[in-house]
Amino acid sequence: MENKSGSWKKTIIIILLLISILGVGIFYVYYYVPYGDSSVKSGQLNYIMHKGIIFKTYEGKLIQTGFKSRAAGGMQSNEFEFSVDNEYLAHRLMKLTGKDVILHYKEYFGALPWRGYTKYIVDSIISSEDHTEQMP
Repeated sequence: MENKSGSWKKTIIIILLLISILGVGIFYVYYYVPYGDSSVKSGQLNYIMHKGIIFKTYEGKLIQTGFKSRAAGGMQSNEFEFSVDNEYLAHRLMKLTGKDVILHYKEYFGALPWRGYTKYIVDSIISSEDHTEQMP
Protein backbone atom coordinates (compact mmCIF):
# COMPACT_ATOMS: atom_id res chain seq x y z
CA MET A 1 0.00 0.00 0.00
CA GLU A 2 1.10 3.53 -0.80
CA ASN A 3 1.74 6.09 1.93
CA LYS A 4 -0.88 8.79 1.33
CA SER A 5 0.25 11.05 4.16
CA GLY A 6 3.61 11.53 2.39
CA SER A 7 1.90 12.72 -0.82
CA TRP A 8 -0.29 15.15 1.16
CA LYS A 9 2.80 16.62 2.83
CA LYS A 10 4.49 17.03 -0.54
CA THR A 11 1.38 18.73 -1.99
CA ILE A 12 1.12 21.13 0.96
CA ILE A 13 4.82 22.01 0.70
CA ILE A 14 4.45 22.73 -3.03
CA ILE A 15 1.37 24.90 -2.42
CA LEU A 16 3.14 26.85 0.36
CA LEU A 17 6.18 27.32 -1.88
CA LEU A 18 4.01 28.67 -4.72
CA ILE A 19 2.18 31.04 -2.33
CA SER A 20 5.53 32.27 -1.00
CA ILE A 21 6.86 32.91 -4.50
CA LEU A 22 3.65 34.74 -5.43
CA GLY A 23 3.88 36.81 -2.23
CA VAL A 24 7.47 37.83 -2.95
CA GLY A 25 6.49 38.76 -6.51
CA ILE A 26 3.60 40.92 -5.34
CA PHE A 27 5.84 42.61 -2.73
CA TYR A 28 8.46 43.33 -5.40
CA VAL A 29 5.96 44.84 -7.84
CA TYR A 30 4.21 46.88 -5.13
CA TYR A 31 7.35 48.45 -3.66
CA TYR A 32 10.01 48.38 -6.40
CA VAL A 33 8.22 48.95 -9.72
CA PRO A 34 7.26 52.59 -10.34
CA TYR A 35 3.53 53.24 -10.71
CA GLY A 36 4.11 56.06 -13.16
CA ASP A 37 7.13 55.84 -15.44
CA SER A 38 8.21 59.42 -14.83
CA SER A 39 6.69 62.73 -13.87
CA VAL A 40 7.76 66.29 -13.06
CA LYS A 41 6.65 68.87 -10.51
CA SER A 42 7.63 72.51 -10.31
CA GLY A 43 7.48 75.02 -7.52
CA GLN A 44 9.48 76.60 -4.75
CA LEU A 45 11.66 74.20 -2.81
CA ASN A 46 10.64 74.66 0.83
CA TYR A 47 13.04 72.29 2.59
CA ILE A 48 15.15 69.16 2.45
CA MET A 49 15.94 67.37 5.70
CA HIS A 50 17.86 64.29 6.72
CA LYS A 51 15.74 62.38 9.23
CA GLY A 52 14.96 58.97 10.62
CA ILE A 53 15.71 56.79 13.60
CA ILE A 54 16.94 53.54 12.06
CA PHE A 55 16.93 54.43 8.37
CA LYS A 56 18.19 57.96 7.71
CA THR A 57 16.47 59.34 4.63
CA TYR A 58 16.20 62.70 2.89
CA GLU A 59 12.71 64.19 2.88
CA GLY A 60 11.60 67.39 1.17
CA LYS A 61 8.67 69.64 0.42
CA LEU A 62 7.91 71.60 -2.74
CA ILE A 63 5.36 74.44 -2.62
CA GLN A 64 3.52 74.68 -5.94
CA THR A 65 1.87 77.81 -7.24
CA GLY A 66 -1.90 78.10 -6.88
CA PHE A 67 -4.32 76.84 -4.30
CA LYS A 68 -6.40 73.73 -3.93
CA SER A 69 -9.36 72.91 -1.75
CA ARG A 70 -9.86 69.68 0.16
CA ALA A 71 -13.23 70.81 1.46
CA ALA A 72 -15.83 73.08 -0.09
CA GLY A 73 -15.01 76.70 0.68
CA GLY A 74 -11.52 75.92 2.03
CA MET A 75 -8.15 76.83 0.58
CA GLN A 76 -4.64 75.57 1.16
CA SER A 77 -1.37 75.66 -0.73
CA ASN A 78 -0.32 72.87 -3.05
CA GLU A 79 2.41 71.00 -1.22
CA PHE A 80 4.34 68.12 -2.72
CA GLU A 81 6.19 65.99 -0.18
CA PHE A 82 8.87 63.71 -1.55
CA SER A 83 11.87 61.56 -0.64
CA VAL A 84 15.35 61.53 -2.13
CA ASP A 85 17.35 58.29 -2.05
CA ASN A 86 20.53 59.78 -3.55
CA GLU A 87 22.73 61.61 -1.02
CA TYR A 88 24.53 63.69 -3.66
CA LEU A 89 21.21 64.87 -5.15
CA ALA A 90 19.87 65.69 -1.68
CA HIS A 91 22.88 67.92 -0.97
CA ARG A 92 22.42 69.68 -4.31
CA LEU A 93 18.75 70.27 -3.44
CA MET A 94 19.72 71.65 -0.02
CA LYS A 95 21.64 74.40 -1.83
CA LEU A 96 18.50 75.26 -3.84
CA THR A 97 16.17 75.70 -0.84
CA GLY A 98 13.90 78.70 -1.38
CA LYS A 99 14.37 78.71 -5.16
CA ASP A 100 12.04 77.69 -7.96
CA VAL A 101 12.88 74.23 -9.27
CA ILE A 102 11.50 71.57 -11.57
CA LEU A 103 12.01 68.07 -10.16
CA HIS A 104 11.78 64.73 -11.93
CA TYR A 105 10.37 61.92 -9.76
CA LYS A 106 9.02 58.39 -9.81
CA GLU A 107 5.85 57.35 -8.04
CA TYR A 108 5.72 53.94 -6.37
CA PHE A 109 2.76 52.03 -4.96
CA GLY A 110 4.20 52.15 -1.46
CA ALA A 111 7.02 53.56 0.65
CA LEU A 112 9.94 51.55 1.99
CA PRO A 113 11.64 52.66 5.22
CA TRP A 114 15.15 52.67 3.70
CA ARG A 115 14.00 54.56 0.60
CA GLY A 116 11.99 57.31 2.31
CA TYR A 117 8.74 58.20 4.05
CA THR A 118 6.81 58.92 0.86
CA LYS A 119 6.02 57.00 -2.29
CA TYR A 120 7.41 59.85 -4.44
CA ILE A 121 11.16 59.53 -5.06
CA VAL A 122 12.93 62.48 -6.70
CA ASP A 123 15.74 61.27 -8.97
CA SER A 124 16.91 64.45 -10.72
CA ILE A 125 16.69 68.21 -10.99
CA ILE A 126 15.48 69.28 -14.42
CA SER A 127 15.96 73.00 -13.86
CA SER A 128 16.31 75.62 -11.16
CA GLU A 129 16.49 79.40 -10.90
CA ASP A 130 20.25 79.17 -11.17
CA HIS A 131 20.57 77.01 -14.29
CA THR A 132 19.10 74.22 -16.38
CA GLU A 133 20.48 70.69 -16.10
CA GLN A 134 20.24 67.59 -18.23
CA MET A 135 18.15 64.64 -17.08
CA PRO A 136 20.07 61.37 -16.65
